[in-house]
Amino acid sequence: METILTWSYAVLEITPARWQELIAKLPPELLTRPPAAGEWSALDCLQHLADTERWVFPQRIEALLAGKDFPAFDPDSQGQKPDAGESPVALVEEFSSLRTSNLTLLQKITATDLERQARHSELGLVTMSELLHHWASHDLMHTVQAERALMQPFIQGCGPWQSYFSDHFVTP
Repeated sequence: METILTWSYAVLEITPARWQELIAKLPPELLTRPPAAGEWSALDCLQHLADTERWVFPQRIEALLAGKDFPAFDPDSQGQKPDAGESPVALVEEFSSLRTSNLTLLQKITATDLERQARHSELGLVTMSELLHHWASHDLMHTVQAERALMQPFIQGCGPWQSYFSDHFVTP
C-alpha cells in the first residue's frame, strides 16, 4: 500500500518540470492551438491542472483525512479558461506553486491514512488510496492529452508518414 504514496508523489513531483520545459520551449501559438473542435489545447490542459490543484485535490485530501463527504468537480462549469492576457509562463508558475504546496500536504499522508473513506457526491464511497491513484493518473492523462494536442500539426504535415500514427494519436 505504501507504494502508492511513493509512486504518486514521484509522478506529482515531476509534472511541473515537464510543463515548465514545454512552456519555456514552445511558441504560444502551438500551446494554444486546439487539436480539433471541442478538444483542449495544451494550455487548456495546464489550466485544468492548475484548477484541480487549487480547488479539487487538496480539498479532497482534507475531506478524506476528516472523514467528510465532498462534491464532484465539473471542469466545464467550475474550471477556468486560460486568460488570453496571461502568459503561459505565469500559468505554469502558478501551477508549480500550487503543486509545491500540495506536495507538502501529500507528505503528511501515512500508510494508515490510505484506507480512510469519504463519500464523493457522484462516485460514492472512495478511499484515500483511490484518490492518490486518481490524482497521479489525472496528471499523466492531461499531460499526454496536451502532448497529443501539440502533435497534431506535425502529424498533419508529415505526408505519407501520417499512416505510421495510430488513430489514438490523430485527432479527427
